[in-house]
Amino acid sequence: MIVDLTRLFSRIDKEVLVDEKISFTELDGTGVTSIDDVVINGVITLNALNEIYLNLDVEGVMIIPCAITLKPVEYPFSIKIEGDLEEIAEETPEKYINSKNSLDILPIIWENILMEIPMRVV
Repeated sequence: MIVDLTRLFSRIDKEVLVDEKISFTELDGTGVTSIDDVVINGVITLNALNEIYLNLDVEGVMIIPCAITLKPVEYPFSIKIEGDLEEIAEETPEKYINSKNSLDILPIIWENILMEIPMRVV
């Protein structure tokens, strides 16, 4: 999910609104069966030091097999991602900037969702 930041850097807009719904398809090795219709709302702004600041809310439901019966169990999650991009990027091993004026926030969102996967669900 690439966000264009050109209007933000040129000070035409004060913020970039993010309002998306996505589904994750590559879930190998996570233990999750599916994650569909993840809703991402928030804003991307520049702080006083001209650093990119993220304020995102991520909500969705992941389907995880029960630890006892292996039947699918719905596990809702709600994540708040807030902070400077540089701080957040330290926790994200993947590349998040495609060019100077665009930002791929999907790796950041994915890393935060991975941290919400429970060890066991019954």
